[in-house]
Order: sequence, then structure tokens, then C-alpha cells
Amino acid sequence: MFSEKTIYILLTDTGTILTKMIKSYTKKPYNHASIAFDAELFEIYSFGRKTARNPFMGGFVREDTHSILFKQADCAIYSLTITTDEFQKMHQYIQEIAAQKEHYRYNFIGLFGVPFNMPIKRKNAFFCSQFVASVLKKSKIIGFEKDVSLVEPSDLPYSADFQLIFEGRLRDYHRNSNKRNRVLVLP
Repeated sequence: MFSEKTIYILLTDTGTILTKMIKSYTKKPYNHASIAFDAELFEIYSFGRKTARNPFMGGFVREDTHSILFKQADCAIYSLTITTDEFQKMHQYIQEIAAQKEHYRYNFIGLFGVPFNMPIKRKNAFFCSQFVASVLKKSKIIGFEKDVSLVEPSDLPYSADFQLIFEGRLRDYHRNSNKRNRVLVLP
């Protein structure tokens, strides 16, 4: 008998200038991808901006979905049940990157290969969906048909049996999550 865990993919539209530029190309509602280890989205990782005000300072980030960057974000949240072993492999891979995060950077150049279906791989560099796809592939959860450097956020939910659990304003998800997790204490 094996035990199971659940992972989550968060796709967002933060409404930033960079997001609007990407959206003008993709024509998709969400253009940022993150991977989370809990339904509350507390332990959530991606490659993105390191500071809310500077989109060009990017790299590996542990995201805070309560931050100003996500304040007005629209989102879709998907879940996938995996084995504990797969979960541990994912977590270990991400923790290895986190321990060396100063050696990783955002793969801006790689973004330009996506529209031309030309993988542009750079050492220790990812864009958001490339990172999430790499985590899923490295952990042997999903084998992608295309190179992970060509995976777009909209590809991720269809790469395995992900289930849509929420779509709407991220702040509404947090409000509903807080209500679900609230414990009633009687006097």
C-alpha cells in the first residue's frame, strides 16, 4: 500500500505590464505558473520577479500569494494526487535549487524561443512554466511530449490528470480557504 499526497499548480494573471505583453502573444487568460505543496498555497515556488516593482530582476522565488504582486490576480488552481515518493522527489529537487538560488536566473531569452518552437536552453535558468514542467519531469510524474523549454503555463493542466479546483480572484480563494480551515471554538 502506498500513501498519496496532493500537489497544486497555480496559474495567474497578475495584470502587470510584462503579463499583458505575454498575454498579447499567447491569448491565454493566465501567463504565470507556480507549483505548490499545500492547498493554502503557503509553500509555493516558481521563477519570476524577485521584487514586486522590478520585472527584470528574476530568478527562483518562493512566492507569497498575499503580496502586492498577487493582490488583484485572477487565477486557476489545479490539483494532482501523486505518490509520497514522487512528492518527496519534487520537494527535494526544489530544495536543491533553493539552496543554490543565487546561481539561478530567469530565462528571459528562453521566452523568445517559445513562439518559434525553438528550445533555448540556458544553464541554471528557467521561466515559470519551464521550471514547473522541469520539476514534474525530473520527479518522473509527467513526461512531456515537447521540450520543457517550450511548455507554456496553459499546457500544464493538460499534461496529466490535473483537476481544476478553483478559478477566479486569488483573494477569493484565500477567503474561502480561510473559512474552510476555521475551527469553531465553543465556550
